[in-house]
Amino acid sequence: MSAGAPKGAAGAEVPAFLAACRRQAVRHRPIWIMRQAGRYLPEYRALRAKVDFEALTRTPELAAEATLQPLRRYELDAAILFSDIMTPLQGMGIQLSFEPGPVVSEPIRTDAQIEALPELVAARDVPFVLETIRLVRAAAPRGTPLIGFAGAPFTLLCYLVCGRPSKEFAAARTFLYAQPESAQRLLERLADAMAEYLAAQAGAGAQALMLFESWAGLLGVREFTGFALAAVQRTAAALRRLSVPLIYYVNQGSHLMSAVAPLDVDVIGVDWRTGLAEVRRVLGPGKAVQGNLDPAALFAPPEALRRQVDTVLEQAGPDPGHIFNLGHGIWPDTDPDAVARLIDYVHERG
Repeated sequence: MSAGAPKGAAGAEVPAFLAACRRQAVRHRPIWIMRQAGRYLPEYRALRAKVDFEALTRTPELAAEATLQPLRRYELDAAILFSDIMTPLQGMGIQLSFEPGPVVSEPIRTDAQIEALPELVAARDVPFVLETIRLVRAAAPRGTPLIGFAGAPFTLLCYLVCGRPSKEFAAARTFLYAQPESAQRLLERLADAMAEYLAAQAGAGAQALMLFESWAGLLGVREFTGFALAAVQRTAAALRRLSVPLIYYVNQGSHLMSAVAPLDVDVIGVDWRTGLAEVRRVLGPGKAVQGNLDPAALFAPPEALRRQVDTVLEQAGPDPGHIFNLGHGIWPDTDPDAVARLIDYVHERG
């Protein structure tokens, strides 16, 4: 890492996370952790014991508290909004429950259902999300940047078409083949809705935006490019008027990196299945990368964990534009002390 760091318009140092998103030099390697606000923290479990998950996400004071908890415990370089990828769909009138995963009462599989989906107006339909962002920005320690997020269109389509979580999402994949025009219309509706949702988050104070693509790794390159990636590009294009970094995380997407490379986003987040040296080679110099420690490494003895961190850092290389993260969300039974060791060592090494 460089000894220098970029300065903002007022002369203040740009936070390391935001600088890394822009591939600028940083004083230390920034780190945050997917699902860093969650069940591995005893303070989160205490909060969750008082209220169900849906109420937690929809009550700004509680959602802000969940967002801030890991920042009080750790020297993290970014916060991420505590919410759920299904929240904006509820704002569009989709009826669902959490059992514990999202279950859609009436899966969407017909043109009539797609046409009946209303446009999302975030300030009207999900105002509690925007208020949560404002509360976090006012209370975040050390001026920690806040990441807003949404589910990527294809990932949302998977839940809407299948109706519930699945390992294969067979009905959603069949939908692409059997009803490609309907699938494109649904993806376009979702892409536009997520653009509105993310733009509103930025307007409320989110300093970076992230699209989570949990399930596009199930697709072949052709289907990914024609359906999932085209929808993400539609969302990204609508957000380019904002001066906010955009991150696209692709789970199980090692075979998709060449397709992802031209995407108009700032950062590509990846899982642990491919080394970052290969990811950076394929993406080229125009993208920052985020990742990609295996969450299982946090269960290893401290010395073994350090070796795995060393490997990720060596793979990422010395060039600017790497944000350390896990390759997937942190596991609920992770030892909080292991997380502290991880963060401290990344900062020490970086």
